[in-house]
This record gives sequence, structure tokens and C-alpha cells, in this order.
Amino acid sequence: MSAANATASARRKDVARWGMVAAGTALIGTCYGFARFAYGLFAPELRADFAMSSSASGVVGAGSYAGYCVAIVVSLVLTERFGARRLAVAAGVVATVGTATVALAPGPYVLAAGVLIAGSSTGLASPPLAAAVSRWIHAGVQDRAQTIVNAGTGIGVLVSGPVALALLDQWRWAWALFSLLAVAVTVWVWVTVPPATAEPVARSSEAATDSPQRRYVPGTAAMVLAALLMGASSVAVWTFGRELVTTVGGASSLVSTSMWTVLGAAGVVGALGGDLAAHVGLARSWTTTMAVMAAATVLLVLLPGNSAAVFVAAAVFGASYIILTALVLLWSTRLYPARAAAGVGLGFLAIALGQAIGAPLAGLLTDVTGATAAFLTCAGLGLLGSLVRPGRSLPATSG
Repeated sequence: MSAANATASARRKDVARWGMVAAGTALIGTCYGFARFAYGLFAPELRADFAMSSSASGVVGAGSYAGYCVAIVVSLVLTERFGARRLAVAAGVVATVGTATVALAPGPYVLAAGVLIAGSSTGLASPPLAAAVSRWIHAGVQDRAQTIVNAGTGIGVLVSGPVALALLDQWRWAWALFSLLAVAVTVWVWVTVPPATAEPVARSSEAATDSPQRRYVPGTAAMVLAALLMGASSVAVWTFGRELVTTVGGASSLVSTSMWTVLGAAGVVGALGGDLAAHVGLARSWTTTMAVMAAATVLLVLLPGNSAAVFVAAAVFGASYIILTALVLLWSTRLYPARAAAGVGLGFLAIALGQAIGAPLAGLLTDVTGATAAFLTCAGLGLLGSLVRPGRSLPATSG
């Protein structure tokens, strides 16, 4: 092969790999933005149609996080056995089934089942995509690729806002549209993610079997605790944020759904999480961003009737949440560089456990003492989580 042909072939491979990143970003947007977090967007309508209390709504919402917890354990086990492509496609299939179930739910129990199934897709998606990036993206740009894929959550939330605005009174059609989009994204993932037999370009858990890593690495407990508190601190906004501004703040459907769109648009900033960590350090990034997310939660609950404050709080929360998930992702891959799927799975499992525990408790607090206590409690957990930092011995970010 001539040098020119070799260069052209390498360029085509690079384009294909970044096509995989784009498909992975779309899958994360579908699984998180539609299948998982859209429940909070439609919570007021779902509560009214199915006559649910805040506590019951919180329990249903927690099902999404509980499904995630189970699915991510399954994904951790199966990704290394069956490869990233099959598990990523499975995530898309589960998101399709879950969103379709919500669209067709005749009552609250089927609704809860659909929310649980839909939420499970996120647990299946994150580990294989992390492993795919680790295996097929060059080491120098892996951090950027990982955080771009992770920022798909913000894109999904951004898209779900206008869909809700157009179909708020016909929420079943909105969820049916989510299901159709999930089908399209699943096909895209199947086409762009290489099979497990494809030649890797970087060492990873699937490629570096000759240099196994210890199953437990010092510093893991701190990461798990930080991620757990981060998840618990976020549930008030994700599960009850739109309901707060509509019922307490008296916001119109236009304002409340626009708030959700702003939240998602700001979440795209999460793609900068890797660059932030590279410039100011993972520990400082974590502490600052956790405190900022807590402040956004406080602002929203103190001024739910002020549209300007609501939009600012949504933007700050959306950006800080996605950056924090990116930092958990980078934190975990620093601890487990040779087992990217396992490390990311562990970190994201801790986030989901915090959310699964926090959502019903936030709903109970809302019913018993009001929304203010629930939101302030979540903000307090965020401030507590800001004190848990990565150790100094953690490897530096790459490229």
C-alpha cells in the first residue's frame, strides 16, 4: 500500500471513529434525556392523569434509577464478554421498549414498569460506550471524546423540551416519538460501533488482557461516596423541578418547558468537563461544580415564581450536573485505566444509587414539610459532597 493510500485509509478510520462518538452521544441523549429524565418533565401531567401524590410520583421516578442500578451491574459483566457494540445496541432496544410502554400505559403500575425499563437503558449504555471510546479512540483525545459522549444527556434534555411544549396535553404521543427516535439511534449505533473483533487503537479493558488491573484501587471509596452524594443532591430538580415552578411558582407551561430546554442546552457545556479538569485539576473542578449545583438548587426553590431566576437556576444546574457526571467519568477512568467499563460503571452506579434513594425521600419530604425542605436538603447533600475530593496521587488527565 502506498503512503497516500495508507494516509487516506487512516483518515477514513478516524472519520468512522468520530462517527461512533456521534452515535454514542445520540444514544446517551436518547437513554438519559428521553428514557430517564423526561419523567420529571412530564411529572405534573402524569400525576394528574394517574392521580398520584408527590410521594407516589417520587417512587415511580425512583424506579428509573433503580432499573439503572440493576442494568449497570449487568452491563459491567456482559460488556467485556460480548463487546461494546452488542451492549450499546441492547441499551437502545431497552430504551425503545421502555418509552413505548410509558406511551401505552393504562394505569400507574404499567407506567411505573415503563419508567423502570426506560431508566434501565442508561445503565446498559454508559459502560459499553466508555469501553468503545477507550478501545477505538486515540489516547490523546480520549478525555474529550468521553465527555462529548457524556454530554449527550444535555442534548437529549434539550430536545425533549420542545417536544413537551408541542405535545404537553398529548404526552402519550411525545413518548411515542421518543420511542421512534430510540429506534433510529439504535440502528445508528449498530452501524458505527465496531464489532469486538475490530483492531483497537488504544489499550483498554478489552485490549489489554495481558496487564490485568487490581479489582479494587485505593481511592475508589472516595469516588463512590462523592458520586452517591452528587446523585442524591440532584433528584429534587430532576424529579420535581418543573412541578415546583408550575405548582408553587405558578409558571405557565411555556415557562416551565422552556426551563427544561434551557437546562438541557446548558448541559451541553458538560462536553467541556475534560478540558476543565485538565486546566484546573479534577479535585478543584469537583469541589467548585458541586457547590455551584447546590446553589442552583437553592435559587430555584427560593424564587420559583421569578422567571429570570428560574432560567438562571436551570442553566446553572444543567451545566454543573453534566460537568459533574463527566468528572465522575474521568475520575473513574483515572482509577481504572485498564478497565474503563468497570470504572465508569461503578461511578455511575453510585450516582444512580444516590438518585434511587433520594427521589422517594424528596417526594416524602415534599408531602410532609413542603418543597422548600426537600430542595434545601438536596442542596445540603451537594455541599457535603463537595468536600469529598480525589486524592493527590490520582493520575493526571490525558491530552
